[in-house]
Amino acid sequence: MTETNTRAEAGPGTGGADGAGVPTGAVRMLRVTHDDPRVAGLLAGLLEEYTERYGAEGAANELSRYPVTEFVAPHGCLVLAELDGEVVAGGALRPYRKDRVGQADTVEFKRIWTSARHRRRGLGRQIMTALEEAARDLGYTRVMLFTGPSQPEAVALYERIGYRWVDPTTVEDLPYPKAIPFAHDLRNSTPQPSA
Repeated sequence: MTETNTRAEAGPGTGGADGAGVPTGAVRMLRVTHDDPRVAGLLAGLLEEYTERYGAEGAANELSRYPVTEFVAPHGCLVLAELDGEVVAGGALRPYRKDRVGQADTVEFKRIWTSARHRRRGLGRQIMTALEEAARDLGYTRVMLFTGPSQPEAVALYERIGYRWVDPTTVEDLPYPKAIPFAHDLRNSTPQPSA
């Protein structure tokens, strides 16, 4: 496990419905294996998020399509952001091609999520930076990721940090018909600050 501590600043727009704001605390960025018990916090958050956006059946289908065993070491891992013992954001990486022969240098980022209660604090950017660092450490040089039209916040984040849209008709293994593919070259980018 790799761990770094960062400060999660509570700024404008971080409060809940009552406007009280989220308390500032130290966010621990963790790089963990697929069987770490804290991964359950990420999966629970994803299930809630996917159920809200895609319904119970859609959420179940998505989580079963890519079980946590897809992110097994030595070619995969998960990144978690933990605040006061609670997983508040996370993501995972795996080889883009299961056989690693076709595009052995390409990683796929999956399961990128931030708790609705902790959005607008830079956690998504921190997770992306941590995933990129983990990918580089594992020898990957290119990233592929897919998001859906029901996740405009994700699309905006990926565009903001320099990911480029890929024409879906050029992707032979599009995970679902309306998937929005993004790519990023890890060789020509420098890690973004975690703040």
